[in-house]
Amino acid sequence: MPDYYHAMVRQPLTQSERERGERLGEALRLARGERSTTSVAAAAGISVETLRKIERGRVPTPALFTVAAIAATVGVSLDVLCADLARPVRLSA
Repeated sequence: MPDYYHAMVRQPLTQSERERGERLGEALRLARGERSTTSVAAAAGISVETLRKIERGRVPTPALFTVAAIAATVGVSLDVLCADLARPVRLSA
């Protein structure tokens, strides 16, 4: 096979990447508050299903522009989201 084909194969996500996606989803869900998924998705220009998947961590690496649109809609800055995701995860004792 040509070399370019191998470069396009996506590596499986690590456990850390999956957990980060779950934390991102949780942060966006909390920021949404009482607003409906329908209203937030419409304002962000995405489907309700996409928003639900992101909030549930089922899309661990959503596109930056999608996250930015959701964040702007729910009134949270990307800086705050990134800071939250950079914090170490505390394990329950």
